[in-house]
Parts: sequence; structure tokens; C-alpha cells
Amino acid sequence: MAGGVVVTGLGCVSGLGIGVADFWAGLVEGRSAIAPLTGIEDDLNIRIGATVRGYRPENHFIADDLSLLDRFSQFAVIAAREAMADAGLAQDESCARQAAAVIGTGCGGKQTDEETYTQLYRKGRFRAHPLTIPKGMPSAAASMVSMHLGIKGPVFSTASACASGAHAISQGCLMIKAGIVDVALVGGTDAPFTYGLLKAWEALRVVSADTCRPFSQNRSGIVLGEGAGMIVLESEAHARKRHAGIYAELAGCGLSSDAGHITRPDTNGIVKAIESALSHAGLVAEQIAYINAHGTGTQANDIAETEALHRVFGTHARALAVSSTKSVHGHALGASSALEFVATALAVHHGLVPPTANFTTAGYGCDLDYVPNTARKMPVEAALSSSFAFGGLNAVLALRSYPSEFVASV
Repeated sequence: MAGGVVVTGLGCVSGLGIGVADFWAGLVEGRSAIAPLTGIEDDLNIRIGATVRGYRPENHFIADDLSLLDRFSQFAVIAAREAMADAGLAQDESCARQAAAVIGTGCGGKQTDEETYTQLYRKGRFRAHPLTIPKGMPSAAASMVSMHLGIKGPVFSTASACASGAHAISQGCLMIKAGIVDVALVGGTDAPFTYGLLKAWEALRVVSADTCRPFSQNRSGIVLGEGAGMIVLESEAHARKRHAGIYAELAGCGLSSDAGHITRPDTNGIVKAIESALSHAGLVAEQIAYINAHGTGTQANDIAETEALHRVFGTHARALAVSSTKSVHGHALGASSALEFVATALAVHHGLVPPTANFTTAGYGCDLDYVPNTARKMPVEAALSSSFAFGGLNAVLALRSYPSEFVASV
């Protein structure tokens, strides 16, 4: 274990509220954050989503800071603050200053883009705001996290649609294993509820009109969400030296590309990512107890993902607990895989598997144990968190439980 990478801090913003406590409570209860959208244009067909309701930026930032903080950057900074505090890392500690920060996003600063285009095209103005570029660029969240938390090590963004957060987590893990840093703050953030982006999602025709029902016969598509998930990773030696609480070990990462269709999942690519994660983690299939599935609630994904699990796990697939937390926090795009990693780390830590909410009857090709509607208390010695993005970009992260004398006390 001496060369391992461990999880020592968690933070999140989601449709369930601000903070890990509200997030975990909502997941365990199967209390979906999906609700009617308010204040939207009449011509939008997308009428529901998992938004951060009642969010007030001024409660978290001073006015001067907000001039440079797009909504997706705000969520990243808030979740990062919580994760670093949870890990017991003060901003002025040398290990925090030398840490890496890798933040994934699928969309970047869409709120800033929308405001700019409204001014130029709707209101006929001839100039954009002078801070448009630094506020809306995809790397803005990573830069703002670095600036607000005093992180001066390697800082950059990953952009791989809904696998962005998972790719950021894998990059942090690999940098620690390579000896580049001892601490990495990693995760994903997105805020996709803008008129233009909702119109774009309408055009894809994959968004549900009522709710998200992964793996169910009457599933009708995704429901968008927003938020951020942030994780503090450390080398095991560094965490043990400072007596940090440990949630779980990030045992391995499996990455693959389908090199095929831009939106249709490929079972072969999914299989390769899962097998790579198991191999990198030094785990065998029978050791996995729980899988936090990509589970979008689309016809194509849920069947392909189920088939891949059968191919990788064989007869053990029937013993797996498989759930999709997107049924609760929505599909938060680049943030989803990070939020789901937080959920998986907490499932390992607590020995409690969150359910697939809104589940009705299993759909065709969906024949596994999807932990329907009710959380399940069970030992989770090892688990996977899976993300399969548009473009055929797959990322699977393997977590393993940690000896109880070192685990976090939350």
C-alpha cells in the first residue's frame, strides 16, 4: 500500500444543495433533485432539470470576485474549498501551495457566452465585456480554483464531455504515482442551464420530458443537472505522515476511446475501460461489489453498459450492485463523473450503496441488480465509477476500502 493514492477530502455542489452532507443524504434517500425549471424562455421544450435551487453567489463571494467568476467557476471554487477543508489542508500550508489542481468541464463558461451573445445579437451592442475571455474560457474554473485556494503546482483543465471529471481525477492520480506532486485537487464542474445550450440539447432529442429512469423499461432519456464535485487525492505516504482521514484508496484508472460513433456507445470500448481499471488496480472481477454506473437513462447507453458488465464480470455480474445516481442529481455533464466519484467513495466508506431512484420495471437488455429506489447496507471492499462520454471517451475509476484505523471520521 505504501505507493498508493488515497482520497482524503470531498466537496460538492449539486441539485441536492451545497455540501457533501446534503448530497449524500439525498442520494441515500433516493430523493431526486429533478424539478421544473423556473424563469426560462417560453419556447424551450426542456422544462425540467436538477439545478442548484436558491443559490445566491453573494453568499459565497465578494462583488469584486464575481466579476471574474462564471457560474461554473463559482461551483468549482465552492466545492474545492469544502474538499480542502475536509482534507484538513489549510491554504497557507506548503503542501497545499505545491498541490496540483485539475478541473474537468464539458461546457466551460456558458453563462458568460450567453450573456455576451445576448448583448451583441439581441441588444445590438458593439462591444463585449473586457473580461469575457478570462471569465468564460474552459480553463477559467481551474484558474479560479488555483487563485482562490493558493494552489501553485500544475493546474489545468480536461475537456472530454461527461467524462471530463473522471479524466481530471485520473490525471491527478497519475501525477501522484509519478512523483510529480503529493497532493492533487481534482474534479469537474458545469452549469449548462442557458437558453442556447438547452436549445442545442433539444436538437439532440435525448432529453426526457418527465424524469430520469436509468435501466427502466419506460426510460425516456437524460435530465440535465449542474454543479461541481471536487476531491483531494494524496499519496498514501503523505496522507499517513500528516495523519489525514482517508475515505478510500483510488486503486486504478481505466481509459479508452471507441474511435467510432460520436454519440452511440460501443460496448467494446466500455469493456476495455473496465478491464483496464481492474488491471491497473490489481483487482479481479470477483472483488468488485458495487458499480456506480454511467446510467444515463437513454435506450442505447443502458443496454450497452449492461452488456459490457456481463462480458467483463461473467457470472459475477449477477452479484454486482449497480446504481445510477444521475436519477437523483441529473446529468451534470463534466461534473457528473466527479459527483459520481464522490458518491462511490462514500459508498465504499460507509458500506452503503445509493439506489437508482425513479426505477420502475427493468427494460429490455437491462437484467442486473440496479438497487431500485432503496439504499442498501452492504460491505463494499471495492467499487467502480464509470463514465462514457460523447466521442466515445471512456473512463472507469476503481476504489478500494482502506483499513479502518485510518479512515475519515465522517
